[in-house]
Amino acid sequence: MAGNRDFISRRVHSLLGVIPIGLFMTIHLVVNHYATGGADSFNKAANFMESLPFLNVLEIVFIFLPLLFHAIYGLYIAFTAKNNASRFGFFRNWMFLLQRITGVITLIFLAWHVWETRIAMAFGTALNFQMMHNILSSPFMFGFYLVGILSTIFHFSNGLWSFMVSWGITVSPRSQVISTYVTIVIFVLLSIVGIQALVAFV
Repeated sequence: MAGNRDFISRRVHSLLGVIPIGLFMTIHLVVNHYATGGADSFNKAANFMESLPFLNVLEIVFIFLPLLFHAIYGLYIAFTAKNNASRFGFFRNWMFLLQRITGVITLIFLAWHVWETRIAMAFGTALNFQMMHNILSSPFMFGFYLVGILSTIFHFSNGLWSFMVSWGITVSPRSQVISTYVTIVIFVLLSIVGIQALVAFV
């Protein structure tokens, strides 16, 4: 029974990491990328997202609750996981380790990012280009956000590879090699989007 529960929990954890969390992360990066078009461009995109109907309900049901489960169970996996070199080999073993490390970094980054943005908004600070400019004008915070964003994108991209394996989408060794290259491309493309947005805010 415990084994079945763990199996189901891992499947749900993997699924939530891609849908809806990964989907939201991608949308969030795209909205932030509007900053490359200037303050007005970003403000319009941010205002559109903030004006969505039932936004609070959508955030709680499709973002915060899935993220909470994914984070808590992810920490459990990170601190109880065993080395899997014998199963996947040298490269995948390093990806396995980096997945755990970036998961912890991502959790710290997201907690701080939510504090600086969503919590600040609850106390009356406007979500706009100026808010992000003020945050990222500090070299330390810029570095922190750079590491946080790259860790988050890596965690999603590499997690997508694990998702396809665990859900039986990529079963053969060849399909797993192909998905490795696909997820690397996804990581690079999303990283470019994220870094360009960071630079634009500064």
